[in-house]
Amino acid sequence: MPGILLGDEFPNFEADTTSGRIKFHDFLGDSWGILFSHPADFTPVCTTELARAAKLRDEFKKRGVKMIALSIDSVEDHKSWGKDVMAYANEAGSPLPYPIIADDKRVLSVQLGMLDPDERDKDGQPLTARCLFVIGPDKKLKLSILYPATTGRNFDEILRVIDSLQLTAQKKVATPVDWKPGEKVVVVPSLSDCEATTLFPNGVTTKEMPSGKKYLRYTQI
Repeated sequence: MPGILLGDEFPNFEADTTSGRIKFHDFLGDSWGILFSHPADFTPVCTTELARAAKLRDEFKKRGVKMIALSIDSVEDHKSWGKDVMAYANEAGSPLPYPIIADDKRVLSVQLGMLDPDERDKDGQPLTARCLFVIGPDKKLKLSILYPATTGRNFDEILRVIDSLQLTAQKKVATPVDWKPGEKVVVVPSLSDCEATTLFPNGVTTKEMPSGKKYLRYTQI
């Protein structure tokens, strides 16, 4: 199945959406982007996910991230479904704050490797898996997460990984297990101790390990 790998330039596809026809790179502009796919309109798990994304729109906005969804139905269905989504989000009557791509021919789903072979619609056609792509301002894929159709996403984790991606894109650090913004980060191994001391004025501490190797170095950003 075709797909896209980390570091690849994300395809500059054209598509019809609930906000009109777009060219993806133009839609992103200089922003980060998140594209998340859904098995079908008017389905329970998808509705909860889109509502959660809508509730978090200010969190994505302050991180400079544009959201866009995809489902294998028509623009007309998406617009009708959007009313259900916003009602579920306790914002009935408000517009969905991001567009939904119409992929009723499954062209993008195939191109991006989104189809779930184990989950099928009433006609026996494979549904879209819950793919999530984070794209950087350079239009390259920075992160992908693939959930089966039966498992809803955790948007707190999505925000967490975006915080990590944006931090590590600017600083020579990595984020350790279960890291949250404000916690200590680790210095990348490619930096010498001298370089680390210069780059991180808050200081660098080294965790002593049985091997005696000084590779686990922490700093506060």
